[in-house]
Amino acid sequence: MIRNYPPILFTLLFLFTNSLFAQHTIKGKLVTETNNPVAFANVILLDAQDSTSVYKGTISEDSGEFLLEEIASNDYLLKVSFVGYEEYLQQISVNSDKKIRKITLKEGASNLDEVTINARKPKITRSIDRITFDVENSTLSSGSSWDILRQTPGVIMSQGQLQVRNSNVTVYINDRKVQLTESELQTLLQSYSAENIKSIEVITNPPARYEAEGGAILNINTTSAISPGYKGSIEGAYTQGIVPKYRIGTSHYWKGDKLNVFANYSFTPRKEIKRDDSYINFSPNEEFGQRWQTDFERVTRSQAHNANVILDYDFDEKNKLSFSSNLLFSPDKTFDNSVRTDIESPGNTPFSNFMTDSEVVTDEHNIALDLTYTHNLENGGSFSAATHYTRFTQDRDQMVATDYFDSAGGNVQNINFNTSSGQNIEIFTGQLDFNSSIGEMSFDAGAKVSNINSNSGINFSNAESLDDLYDNLSDDFYYDETVSAAYISTSRDWEKWSAKAGLRGEYTDLLGVSLSTYQRNRQEYFELFPTAYLQYRASDNHSFTLDYSRRIERPRYESLNPFRYFLNENDFNAGNPNLRAAISNNINLNYTLLGQYFFDVYYRDNGRSPASLAFQDNQNLTIRRLQANLLESKSYGLSFSNGRSITGWWYAQLYAEFFHDENKFLAVESNNAEVTNEVDAALLQLYNGFTLSKDGTFSGNLTFLYVSDYIAGSYNFDPFSTLSLGVRKTLWNNRAELSLNINDIFNETNTRLTSQYLNQDNSFFAQEEMRYVQVGFKYNFGNFRLEDNQRSIDAAERDRL
Repeated sequence: MIRNYPPILFTLLFLFTNSLFAQHTIKGKLVTETNNPVAFANVILLDAQDSTSVYKGTISEDSGEFLLEEIASNDYLLKVSFVGYEEYLQQISVNSDKKIRKITLKEGASNLDEVTINARKPKITRSIDRITFDVENSTLSSGSSWDILRQTPGVIMSQGQLQVRNSNVTVYINDRKVQLTESELQTLLQSYSAENIKSIEVITNPPARYEAEGGAILNINTTSAISPGYKGSIEGAYTQGIVPKYRIGTSHYWKGDKLNVFANYSFTPRKEIKRDDSYINFSPNEEFGQRWQTDFERVTRSQAHNANVILDYDFDEKNKLSFSSNLLFSPDKTFDNSVRTDIESPGNTPFSNFMTDSEVVTDEHNIALDLTYTHNLENGGSFSAATHYTRFTQDRDQMVATDYFDSAGGNVQNINFNTSSGQNIEIFTGQLDFNSSIGEMSFDAGAKVSNINSNSGINFSNAESLDDLYDNLSDDFYYDETVSAAYISTSRDWEKWSAKAGLRGEYTDLLGVSLSTYQRNRQEYFELFPTAYLQYRASDNHSFTLDYSRRIERPRYESLNPFRYFLNENDFNAGNPNLRAAISNNINLNYTLLGQYFFDVYYRDNGRSPASLAFQDNQNLTIRRLQANLLESKSYGLSFSNGRSITGWWYAQLYAEFFHDENKFLAVESNNAEVTNEVDAALLQLYNGFTLSKDGTFSGNLTFLYVSDYIAGSYNFDPFSTLSLGVRKTLWNNRAELSLNINDIFNETNTRLTSQYLNQDNSFFAQEEMRYVQVGFKYNFGNFRLEDNQRSIDAAERDRL
């Protein structure tokens, strides 16, 4: 049964739909006397009875077109103003959707003192294979790219990962995949200014030209360079959570006639504190079981360096060479763990306790190089050839010391051990892409070959005290994988119909070898991945889209390592060299009303997807998190989204989803019994953007997220919510920007995870620093209105680091 949801959820749904058929739209287009479109002009709707009262406002698009939405039936005064042109006034009467004849602006002086609208409202549009969240020049154009992604409709943060429909997403920038570890991805996007983002595309069923691996895609489209010159910026941020954190960065961009150069560097020294409280009821159904209550604290210190260099050289209008490099360097990252566990008898009488101190030191280097040649064809198509190289290294040393005490406080046992581990990964890829048109049909084709070579090892020392518990702890693991792929795709538009279809084939050849256990995992397989999209536009107010895709999820490289990483000798994580890739099938039906109300019904069969499952051993009193393939995994649901201007200065956007998630797995500590973990739940996102000054230099936003329930593997999440507030002020003619953000105001983002079934009963409440206050400052110099050529490194395999 679906839980009882907060009344606010249904109230907001009602408020956003109660005027569905009572509101109207006004469309028009602005041109000059020479019939050129006028972009970024102010279009304001005034009350006819009081011409000083602004009812609605917007600015014109690049095409000169403008759209005013949610207009009640009434008489109004339409006012258009733009620097260098005479003010235009027209009285209109609205009692239905209205399309105004082309408006011609005449050159002349213009007084814009009365009302100026500088910030657009974010806009959602639906195309045949994606939803586009347009944020350029909007109230969201402050902060970082990471902030924008977190506020994109349907995207939530779960355990440090961006997810759409309970599935991890893949992030692209300008259709180029960002191939970094999760923590590195966050560091990279936090250094990308939101001012350079044009739109975010949410692609739940990616077409054939994208990698077949992964779930939904978030594609960040940045603005493009428009004129020669130089611009630069320096920025910094101070964040106060439990402890303070800092970030500084600088970006430089120069555009010449043929050469474009972009360079970015950021330094992020951080101290973070994470606290957990957890319990394990060993043998919960037996009279003589034990309850372990644990308090955990981790202090993380890191100094991450991130550098990017991008070079674009245009030989001529048809030929272009691009080079990209990305370096992430995180030396001496330390994790200081302190753990106290109290052991109680069934009568809750203190029995004994033990304390563990653990220190982990890691060094990480991640360098990626990308070279692409592009040739534009006569018919508007293009051909490109790209090559990529990644080298990822990680060295990790760990010390673990545990002291056991009896009920009188006497020390009865000590267990100490050290580990030293390392991982080296190299990735090589080559790719060809071609797109053109044949008559009224567009055509895409391409091929790609990638090779991944991974060598990793772990060595235990001073581990004699563990011999009675575990064997074969030290190990070396070798992994080699080659994937060869080719794709073809075509699309066509008719008067009311649009269709798109594609087919991608991938051949995988992999070998994994454990040198200590002599386990050998050899897999060869070929899979086809079809995609299909069909859209029908019944009228300007009604359209329907049906789409399907087949995808694959390959396990991360670290998950394949058969190593054990210990919190203490009773609690560890373990990889699995026998993990298999999982095939998923996804289908989605969308109905769009009036071009702004979006209803989606979806079903996703994830198959035997890899997951992290926690199991407690009631006999040996241990808990372990294993990487394993689920027996089944599926999701289905209904979502609704809409954005509207409440007033001329207040824009609100709602995303609501009702969904069912289901995982089936083998309970390895319960005679391999089949267990199904499922949930019916709801998700609500509400974004409010405010223009707080007439000149648009002062703006703010208020965001709210609520999730009634969630699952991950064998765990169930308690309900959680996040309320955040941000304000932004631009200074000195947009040369500088000052921002203030308060995240998770009521400290409700962190939540408890519980696993209860058969003979398993364990839970933990991870308390990360989600509530914080951040103050940021940015200063632009040079021709700061230039748009740069920021983009990501492309290599699909890096996402599994």
